[in-house]
Amino acid sequence: MKSRQRILRVIILLLGVIIAGTIGYIAIERWSFLDALFMTVITISTVGYEEVHPLSNGGRIFSSALIVGGVGVVLYSATAVVQYIIEGHFSDTFGRRRMKEKIEQLKEHIILCGYGRVGQEVARVFESEGVAFVIIDENEETIAKATENGYLSLHGEATNDDILEEAGIQKAKGLVTALDSDADNLYLTLSAKAMRPELFVVARGSNEKSEAKLKRAGADRIILPYRIGGRRMALLTLRPLVVDFIDTTIHSREGELVLENVKVTSESPLAGITVKEGLGCCGAMAILAVRKKDDKLIPNPPEDALLEVDDEMVIIGTREQLRMVEGQV
Repeated sequence: MKSRQRILRVIILLLGVIIAGTIGYIAIERWSFLDALFMTVITISTVGYEEVHPLSNGGRIFSSALIVGGVGVVLYSATAVVQYIIEGHFSDTFGRRRMKEKIEQLKEHIILCGYGRVGQEVARVFESEGVAFVIIDENEETIAKATENGYLSLHGEATNDDILEEAGIQKAKGLVTALDSDADNLYLTLSAKAMRPELFVVARGSNEKSEAKLKRAGADRIILPYRIGGRRMALLTLRPLVVDFIDTTIHSREGELVLENVKVTSESPLAGITVKEGLGCCGAMAILAVRKKDDKLIPNPPEDALLEVDDEMVIIGTREQLRMVEGQV
């Protein structure tokens, strides 16, 4: 039996004994409610006070039965409470409260729904990138594992709007749905988009049919793990150096060069100039692609292409160069 259920059972048993004892004294001795309640409490707690009023024979028999049954319930209750405290449930309760307070302070974070094999890998990458995120999973053991790993997490069904609100969906910049069921991923995508139409949603699917449905539901990107795995195996066979280079620039934060997705802001020195001018002002970086505000993607943009505020670029460069592009230097 779970500890919370046991504590609830203890409370019900104690209340039941107190109510039964109070009613018994009222019925047998014709006492007032307060006298009957007081007599019941001192009887089951064995504190040794005198009787409220002299007892009749029937009252003595009832008191004897109440002592036998009531004291047993009190001892059982005390044992359950001590065990609850020893197991650390009070500290767990306070820990969850602190975690919820931290989640409430998040903004521009990512909500990760599902902490299975795929979700664990997503969380690992988010952590290595220094991205703020919160995990939602309905499995208590899984959430306990996420908490042990130091991640902010919530126990509940990700398809529930209330849990999404608790995870800060109104302040989040993205949501990853990595649940095991395609139906749950589809429903979650619909729910998230209904709550925040502009939210960027990356959804996991298992086949092409799911991909089409998720796209219609509003997912901005759909990932089919088996397809990505097969593609990577093929590329490793055909172009191992290319894959190693991409892995180094994307996944390693210790290398000199970084492959990054950068948005042109009003503070960026690239705003309002051409690609050629941008390469000149920020050093020997490389702009591999530009996505314009109308979602048009320009791979290997020409030197005379104009860079505008809210354009997004794929850049390879040093961290210093990336900070310059973002207007942080």
